[in-house]
Amino acid sequence: MRKILWGTAALLGLAAVGFFGFAPGIVERGMNKHTGATWPVSAEAKALHKTLTVIDLHSDTLMWQRDLLSETNQGHVDLKRLEAGNVALQVFSSVTKTPRGQNYEKNSGDTDNITPLVIAQMQPVRTWGSLLERSLWHAEKLHDVEKRAGGRLKIITSPADLAALLADRAAGKKVTGALLSTEGGQDLEGQVANVKRLHDAGFRMLSLAHFFDTDLAGSMAGEKKGGLTPLGAAVVREAERLGMIIDVAHSSPAAFADVLKIATRPVVVSHGGVKGTCDTPRNLDDNQLKALAANGGVVGIGYWDAAICQPTPEATARAILHAVKVAGVDHVGLGSDYDGGTTVGFDTAHLDVVTDALLKAGMSTDDIAKVVGGNAARLLAAGLAPR
Repeated sequence: MRKILWGTAALLGLAAVGFFGFAPGIVERGMNKHTGATWPVSAEAKALHKTLTVIDLHSDTLMWQRDLLSETNQGHVDLKRLEAGNVALQVFSSVTKTPRGQNYEKNSGDTDNITPLVIAQMQPVRTWGSLLERSLWHAEKLHDVEKRAGGRLKIITSPADLAALLADRAAGKKVTGALLSTEGGQDLEGQVANVKRLHDAGFRMLSLAHFFDTDLAGSMAGEKKGGLTPLGAAVVREAERLGMIIDVAHSSPAAFADVLKIATRPVVVSHGGVKGTCDTPRNLDDNQLKALAANGGVVGIGYWDAAICQPTPEATARAILHAVKVAGVDHVGLGSDYDGGTTVGFDTAHLDVVTDALLKAGMSTDDIAKVVGGNAARLLAAGLAPR
Protein backbone atom coordinates (compact mmCIF):
# COMPACT_ATOMS: atom_id res chain seq x y z
CA MET A 1 0.00 0.00 0.00
CA ARG A 2 2.83 2.36 0.89
CA LYS A 3 4.48 1.69 -2.50
CA ILE A 4 1.23 2.54 -4.26
CA LEU A 5 0.93 5.79 -2.31
CA TRP A 6 4.55 6.72 -3.05
CA GLY A 7 4.06 5.83 -6.71
CA THR A 8 0.91 7.92 -6.93
CA ALA A 9 2.66 10.84 -5.25
CA ALA A 10 5.57 10.55 -7.67
CA LEU A 11 3.25 10.56 -10.67
CA LEU A 12 1.39 13.57 -9.33
CA GLY A 13 4.73 15.30 -8.77
CA LEU A 14 5.83 14.63 -12.32
CA ALA A 15 2.49 15.85 -13.62
CA ALA A 16 2.86 19.05 -11.58
CA VAL A 17 6.38 19.61 -12.92
CA GLY A 18 5.09 19.16 -16.45
CA PHE A 19 2.12 21.46 -15.89
CA PHE A 20 3.94 24.26 -14.11
CA GLY A 21 7.34 23.88 -15.74
CA PHE A 22 6.64 23.14 -19.37
CA ALA A 23 2.98 23.84 -20.21
CA PRO A 24 3.21 27.67 -20.38
CA GLY A 25 6.15 27.53 -22.78
CA ILE A 26 4.49 24.89 -24.94
CA VAL A 27 1.30 26.96 -25.12
CA GLU A 28 3.19 30.09 -26.09
CA ARG A 29 5.27 28.40 -28.76
CA GLY A 30 2.04 27.10 -30.28
CA MET A 31 0.48 30.59 -30.35
CA ASN A 32 3.19 33.20 -30.96
CA LYS A 33 4.57 32.05 -34.29
CA HIS A 34 6.89 33.25 -37.04
CA THR A 35 6.44 32.22 -40.66
CA GLY A 36 10.19 31.65 -40.96
CA ALA A 37 10.43 34.00 -43.92
CA THR A 38 13.35 36.37 -44.36
CA TRP A 39 13.17 39.68 -46.19
CA PRO A 40 16.02 41.56 -47.86
CA VAL A 41 16.42 45.17 -46.73
CA SER A 42 18.16 47.80 -48.84
CA ALA A 43 21.14 49.74 -47.50
CA GLU A 44 19.09 52.92 -47.88
CA ALA A 45 16.27 51.53 -45.73
CA LYS A 46 18.68 50.24 -43.08
CA ALA A 47 20.35 53.64 -42.82
CA LEU A 48 17.01 55.46 -42.66
CA HIS A 49 15.56 53.11 -40.05
CA LYS A 50 18.45 53.82 -37.68
CA THR A 51 17.49 57.51 -37.67
CA LEU A 52 13.78 56.99 -36.96
CA THR A 53 11.80 57.18 -33.72
CA VAL A 54 9.96 53.86 -33.80
CA ILE A 55 6.92 53.34 -31.54
CA ASP A 56 4.85 50.15 -31.38
CA LEU A 57 1.42 50.81 -29.88
CA HIS A 58 0.60 47.25 -28.78
CA SER A 59 2.18 43.96 -27.70
CA ASP A 60 0.99 41.28 -25.26
CA THR A 61 4.40 40.11 -24.02
CA LEU A 62 3.63 40.59 -20.31
CA MET A 63 1.06 37.78 -20.47
CA TRP A 64 3.81 35.19 -20.90
CA GLN A 65 6.31 33.67 -18.49
CA ARG A 66 9.33 35.18 -20.21
CA ASP A 67 11.90 37.60 -18.87
CA LEU A 68 12.23 40.62 -21.16
CA LEU A 69 15.93 40.69 -20.31
CA SER A 70 16.57 37.11 -21.39
CA GLU A 71 17.93 36.34 -24.85
CA THR A 72 15.63 33.90 -26.62
CA ASN A 73 14.04 33.25 -29.97
CA GLN A 74 10.69 32.51 -28.32
CA GLY A 75 7.85 34.87 -29.08
CA HIS A 76 8.28 38.21 -30.79
CA VAL A 77 9.51 40.79 -28.24
CA ASP A 78 12.27 41.18 -25.65
CA LEU A 79 14.60 44.06 -24.80
CA LYS A 80 17.47 42.84 -26.98
CA ARG A 81 15.18 42.57 -30.00
CA LEU A 82 13.60 45.95 -29.28
CA GLU A 83 17.08 47.45 -29.34
CA ALA A 84 17.96 45.61 -32.55
CA GLY A 85 14.80 46.97 -34.19
CA ASN A 86 15.56 50.53 -33.02
CA VAL A 87 12.27 50.70 -31.10
CA ALA A 88 12.13 53.89 -29.05
CA LEU A 89 8.97 52.95 -27.14
CA GLN A 90 6.96 49.76 -26.76
CA VAL A 91 3.41 49.75 -25.40
CA PHE A 92 2.87 46.62 -23.29
CA SER A 93 -0.74 45.58 -22.77
CA SER A 94 -2.22 43.57 -19.92
CA VAL A 95 -4.29 40.64 -21.17
CA THR A 96 -6.48 39.41 -18.32
CA LYS A 97 -9.19 37.30 -19.98
CA THR A 98 -9.90 35.64 -23.33
CA PRO A 99 -12.82 33.36 -24.28
CA ARG A 100 -12.53 29.72 -25.24
CA GLY A 101 -12.89 29.14 -28.95
CA GLN A 102 -11.84 32.74 -29.54
CA ASN A 103 -12.78 34.04 -32.99
CA TYR A 104 -13.43 37.31 -34.82
CA GLU A 105 -17.18 36.85 -35.23
CA LYS A 106 -18.97 36.09 -31.95
CA ASN A 107 -17.70 35.29 -28.44
CA SER A 108 -19.26 34.98 -25.00
CA GLY A 109 -17.54 36.34 -21.92
CA ASP A 110 -18.60 33.33 -19.84
CA THR A 111 -15.33 31.38 -20.23
CA ASP A 112 -11.69 32.25 -19.73
CA ASN A 113 -8.46 30.88 -21.18
CA ILE A 114 -6.17 33.03 -19.05
CA THR A 115 -6.98 31.59 -15.62
CA PRO A 116 -5.32 28.20 -16.36
CA LEU A 117 -2.31 30.06 -17.76
CA VAL A 118 -2.10 32.24 -14.65
CA ILE A 119 -2.10 29.17 -12.41
CA ALA A 120 0.34 27.21 -14.58
CA GLN A 121 2.76 30.14 -14.52
CA MET A 122 2.55 30.14 -10.71
CA GLN A 123 1.57 33.79 -10.55
CA PRO A 124 0.60 35.15 -7.11
CA VAL A 125 -2.59 33.56 -5.79
CA ARG A 126 -4.28 36.95 -5.69
CA THR A 127 -4.25 36.92 -9.50
CA TRP A 128 -6.04 33.60 -9.83
CA GLY A 129 -9.51 35.02 -9.23
CA SER A 130 -9.09 38.76 -9.86
CA LEU A 131 -8.68 40.38 -13.26
CA LEU A 132 -7.62 43.65 -11.62
CA GLU A 133 -4.85 41.87 -9.72
CA ARG A 134 -3.65 40.30 -12.97
CA SER A 135 -3.11 43.76 -14.44
CA LEU A 136 -1.43 44.99 -11.27
CA TRP A 137 0.87 41.95 -11.45
CA HIS A 138 1.77 42.77 -15.04
CA ALA A 139 2.72 46.27 -13.88
CA GLU A 140 4.90 44.77 -11.14
CA LYS A 141 6.62 42.56 -13.71
CA LEU A 142 7.46 45.52 -15.93
CA HIS A 143 8.70 47.63 -13.02
CA ASP A 144 10.94 44.73 -11.98
CA VAL A 145 12.43 44.63 -15.48
CA GLU A 146 13.04 48.37 -15.33
CA LYS A 147 14.93 47.96 -12.03
CA ARG A 148 17.13 45.18 -13.42
CA ALA A 149 17.74 46.69 -16.85
CA GLY A 150 20.57 49.00 -15.83
CA GLY A 151 18.98 52.04 -17.45
CA ARG A 152 18.24 50.30 -20.76
CA LEU A 153 14.46 50.37 -20.15
CA LYS A 154 12.40 53.25 -18.79
CA ILE A 155 8.67 53.18 -17.99
CA ILE A 156 6.94 56.25 -19.40
CA THR A 157 4.13 57.83 -17.38
CA SER A 158 4.15 61.53 -18.32
CA PRO A 159 4.89 63.92 -21.17
CA ALA A 160 8.10 64.86 -19.35
CA ASP A 161 9.17 61.20 -19.27
CA LEU A 162 8.51 60.92 -23.01
CA ALA A 163 10.43 64.09 -23.79
CA ALA A 164 13.38 62.89 -21.69
CA LEU A 165 13.36 59.50 -23.43
CA LEU A 166 13.42 61.06 -26.89
CA ALA A 167 16.16 63.49 -25.84
CA ASP A 168 18.28 60.67 -24.42
CA ARG A 169 17.91 58.65 -27.61
CA ALA A 170 18.77 61.68 -29.73
CA ALA A 171 21.93 62.03 -27.63
CA GLY A 172 22.86 58.43 -28.42
CA LYS A 173 21.92 56.81 -25.11
CA LYS A 174 20.86 53.17 -25.22
CA VAL A 175 17.40 53.34 -23.67
CA THR A 176 13.98 52.00 -24.67
CA GLY A 177 10.71 53.34 -23.35
CA ALA A 178 7.85 51.16 -22.10
CA LEU A 179 4.23 52.15 -21.53
CA LEU A 180 1.51 50.11 -19.81
CA SER A 181 -1.91 49.54 -21.35
CA THR A 182 -4.93 47.32 -20.74
CA GLU A 183 -6.44 44.85 -23.22
CA GLY A 184 -10.14 45.37 -22.51
CA GLY A 185 -11.76 47.05 -19.53
CA GLN A 186 -12.82 43.87 -17.76
CA ASP A 187 -9.91 44.31 -15.33
CA LEU A 188 -11.72 47.31 -13.81
CA GLU A 189 -14.17 44.78 -12.34
CA GLY A 190 -17.07 47.20 -12.77
CA GLN A 191 -15.58 49.98 -10.63
CA VAL A 192 -14.68 53.45 -11.94
CA ALA A 193 -12.42 53.85 -8.89
CA ASN A 194 -10.17 51.11 -10.29
CA VAL A 195 -9.16 53.42 -13.14
CA LYS A 196 -7.09 55.32 -10.58
CA ARG A 197 -5.66 52.09 -9.17
CA LEU A 198 -4.40 51.22 -12.63
CA HIS A 199 -3.11 54.76 -13.12
CA ASP A 200 -1.28 54.61 -9.79
CA ALA A 201 0.34 51.35 -10.96
CA GLY A 202 1.67 53.08 -14.08
CA PHE A 203 -0.99 52.35 -16.71
CA ARG A 204 -1.40 55.14 -19.23
CA MET A 205 -3.59 53.57 -21.93
CA LEU A 206 -6.95 51.88 -21.37
CA SER A 207 -9.02 49.84 -23.80
CA LEU A 208 -12.70 49.15 -23.30
CA ALA A 209 -13.28 45.69 -24.80
CA HIS A 210 -11.36 42.70 -26.07
CA PHE A 211 -12.89 39.60 -27.71
CA PHE A 212 -16.18 39.79 -25.78
CA ASP A 213 -18.65 42.44 -24.67
CA THR A 214 -17.77 44.05 -21.33
CA ASP A 215 -19.75 46.14 -18.89
CA LEU A 216 -18.05 49.16 -20.50
CA ALA A 217 -18.61 48.59 -24.21
CA GLY A 218 -19.51 46.12 -26.91
CA SER A 219 -16.79 44.23 -28.73
CA MET A 220 -16.59 43.84 -32.51
CA ALA A 221 -16.31 40.11 -31.72
CA GLY A 222 -18.90 40.06 -28.95
CA GLU A 223 -22.39 38.58 -28.89
CA LYS A 224 -24.43 41.79 -28.78
CA LYS A 225 -21.83 44.25 -30.13
CA GLY A 226 -23.56 47.11 -28.33
CA GLY A 227 -22.39 50.65 -27.76
CA LEU A 228 -20.71 52.44 -24.86
CA THR A 229 -22.51 51.86 -21.55
CA PRO A 230 -23.04 54.53 -18.88
CA LEU A 231 -20.26 52.88 -16.87
CA GLY A 232 -18.05 52.98 -19.96
CA ALA A 233 -18.74 56.68 -20.44
CA ALA A 234 -17.79 57.34 -16.81
CA VAL A 235 -14.57 55.37 -17.31
CA VAL A 236 -13.69 57.40 -20.43
CA ARG A 237 -14.17 60.65 -18.52
CA GLU A 238 -12.08 59.44 -15.55
CA ALA A 239 -9.30 58.12 -17.74
CA GLU A 240 -9.07 61.40 -19.64
CA ARG A 241 -9.02 63.33 -16.36
CA LEU A 242 -6.08 61.29 -15.08
CA GLY A 243 -4.12 61.33 -18.33
CA MET A 244 -4.84 57.90 -19.79
CA ILE A 245 -5.38 57.42 -23.52
CA ILE A 246 -8.54 55.59 -24.57
CA ASP A 247 -7.94 52.62 -26.89
CA VAL A 248 -10.89 51.62 -29.07
CA ALA A 249 -9.19 48.61 -30.66
CA HIS A 250 -11.62 45.65 -30.55
CA SER A 251 -14.54 47.99 -29.77
CA SER A 252 -17.76 47.38 -31.71
CA PRO A 253 -18.66 49.92 -34.41
CA ALA A 254 -21.37 51.28 -32.09
CA ALA A 255 -18.96 51.65 -29.16
CA PHE A 256 -16.31 53.16 -31.45
CA ALA A 257 -18.80 55.84 -32.56
CA ASP A 258 -20.04 56.47 -29.02
CA VAL A 259 -16.53 57.03 -27.68
CA LEU A 260 -15.73 59.53 -30.43
CA LYS A 261 -18.89 61.48 -29.53
CA ILE A 262 -17.72 62.10 -25.95
CA ALA A 263 -13.92 61.98 -26.18
CA THR A 264 -12.27 65.33 -25.49
CA ARG A 265 -8.83 64.03 -26.50
CA PRO A 266 -7.51 61.97 -29.40
CA VAL A 267 -8.08 58.23 -29.03
CA VAL A 268 -6.08 55.33 -30.43
CA VAL A 269 -6.81 52.10 -32.24
CA SER A 270 -3.68 50.49 -30.88
CA HIS A 271 -3.58 47.50 -33.23
CA GLY A 272 -5.56 46.45 -36.25
CA GLY A 273 -5.93 46.79 -39.99
CA VAL A 274 -8.16 48.28 -42.67
CA LYS A 275 -10.95 46.70 -44.66
CA GLY A 276 -9.67 48.51 -47.73
CA THR A 277 -6.85 45.97 -48.07
CA CYS A 278 -8.02 43.11 -45.81
CA ASP A 279 -11.77 42.77 -45.36
CA THR A 280 -12.07 40.93 -42.04
CA PRO A 281 -14.42 41.69 -39.11
CA ARG A 282 -11.36 42.81 -37.13
CA ASN A 283 -10.55 45.81 -39.33
CA LEU A 284 -11.70 49.44 -39.70
CA ASP A 285 -13.74 50.63 -42.65
CA ASP A 286 -13.08 53.94 -44.39
CA ASN A 287 -15.79 55.81 -42.46
CA GLN A 288 -14.18 54.79 -39.18
CA LEU A 289 -10.78 55.91 -40.44
CA LYS A 290 -12.22 59.31 -41.33
CA ALA A 291 -13.92 59.60 -37.93
CA LEU A 292 -10.69 58.69 -36.18
CA ALA A 293 -8.84 61.37 -38.14
CA ALA A 294 -11.48 63.97 -37.24
CA ASN A 295 -10.88 63.11 -33.58
CA GLY A 296 -7.12 63.57 -34.04
CA GLY A 297 -6.47 59.90 -33.23
CA VAL A 298 -4.09 57.30 -34.61
CA VAL A 299 -4.57 53.74 -35.89
CA GLY A 300 -1.74 51.28 -35.29
CA ILE A 301 -1.40 48.94 -38.27
CA GLY A 302 -0.49 45.37 -37.31
CA TYR A 303 1.54 42.68 -39.02
CA TRP A 304 -0.48 39.49 -38.45
CA ASP A 305 -2.72 37.71 -40.94
CA ALA A 306 -6.13 38.88 -39.66
CA ALA A 307 -4.97 42.50 -39.80
CA ILE A 308 -3.28 42.52 -43.22
CA CYS A 309 -4.36 39.12 -44.67
CA GLN A 310 -0.75 38.16 -45.49
CA PRO A 311 1.99 38.55 -42.83
CA THR A 312 4.47 40.24 -45.16
CA PRO A 313 6.15 43.65 -45.23
CA GLU A 314 4.42 44.42 -48.54
CA ALA A 315 0.96 43.72 -47.08
CA THR A 316 1.82 45.91 -44.09
CA ALA A 317 2.82 48.73 -46.43
CA ARG A 318 -0.39 48.36 -48.45
CA ALA A 319 -2.51 48.68 -45.30
CA ILE A 320 -0.52 51.71 -44.13
CA LEU A 321 -0.82 53.41 -47.52
CA HIS A 322 -4.59 52.85 -47.61
CA ALA A 323 -4.99 54.26 -44.10
CA VAL A 324 -2.86 57.27 -45.08
CA LYS A 325 -4.96 57.82 -48.20
CA VAL A 326 -8.22 57.81 -46.25
CA ALA A 327 -7.31 59.23 -42.82
CA GLY A 328 -4.24 61.29 -43.69
CA VAL A 329 -0.59 60.69 -42.94
CA ASP A 330 -0.85 62.24 -39.45
CA HIS A 331 -3.21 59.53 -38.20
CA VAL A 332 -1.41 56.27 -38.93
CA GLY A 333 1.10 54.36 -36.80
CA LEU A 334 2.34 50.87 -35.96
CA GLY A 335 0.57 48.37 -33.70
CA SER A 336 2.13 44.95 -34.00
CA ASP A 337 0.04 42.80 -31.62
CA TYR A 338 3.27 40.90 -31.06
CA ASP A 339 3.03 38.01 -28.58
CA GLY A 340 -0.77 38.17 -28.81
CA GLY A 341 -1.28 34.66 -30.14
CA THR A 342 -0.33 35.90 -33.60
CA THR A 343 1.64 34.56 -36.54
CA VAL A 344 3.92 37.18 -38.06
CA GLY A 345 6.48 37.33 -40.85
CA PHE A 346 9.04 39.33 -38.85
CA ASP A 347 9.65 40.06 -35.18
CA THR A 348 10.53 43.35 -33.53
CA ALA A 349 14.25 42.95 -34.26
CA HIS A 350 13.52 43.26 -37.98
CA LEU A 351 11.21 46.27 -38.20
CA ASP A 352 13.46 47.79 -40.82
CA VAL A 353 11.58 45.55 -43.29
CA VAL A 354 8.57 47.86 -42.84
CA THR A 355 10.71 50.92 -43.55
CA ASP A 356 12.06 49.14 -46.62
CA ALA A 357 8.57 48.24 -47.87
CA LEU A 358 7.32 51.82 -47.41
CA LEU A 359 10.33 53.22 -49.30
CA LYS A 360 9.75 50.76 -52.13
CA ALA A 361 6.07 51.80 -52.22
CA GLY A 362 7.14 55.40 -52.79
CA MET A 363 6.45 56.96 -49.39
CA SER A 364 8.65 59.95 -48.55
CA THR A 365 11.15 59.75 -45.69
CA ASP A 366 9.26 62.48 -43.79
CA ASP A 367 5.99 60.55 -44.03
CA ILE A 368 7.71 57.31 -43.02
CA ALA A 369 9.03 59.08 -39.92
CA LYS A 370 5.49 60.11 -39.01
CA VAL A 371 4.01 56.64 -39.52
CA VAL A 372 6.63 54.57 -37.69
CA GLY A 373 6.60 56.75 -34.57
CA GLY A 374 6.13 60.47 -34.99
CA ASN A 375 2.34 60.35 -34.92
CA ALA A 376 2.30 58.03 -31.91
CA ALA A 377 4.72 60.31 -30.05
CA ARG A 378 2.41 63.29 -30.66
CA LEU A 379 -0.63 61.31 -29.46
CA LEU A 380 1.15 60.16 -26.29
CA ALA A 381 2.52 63.60 -25.45
CA ALA A 382 -0.99 65.07 -25.63
CA GLY A 383 -2.82 62.23 -23.91
CA LEU A 384 -0.52 61.56 -20.96
CA ALA A 385 -1.04 64.99 -19.39
CA PRO A 386 -3.68 65.01 -16.64
CA ARG A 387 -6.60 67.32 -17.39
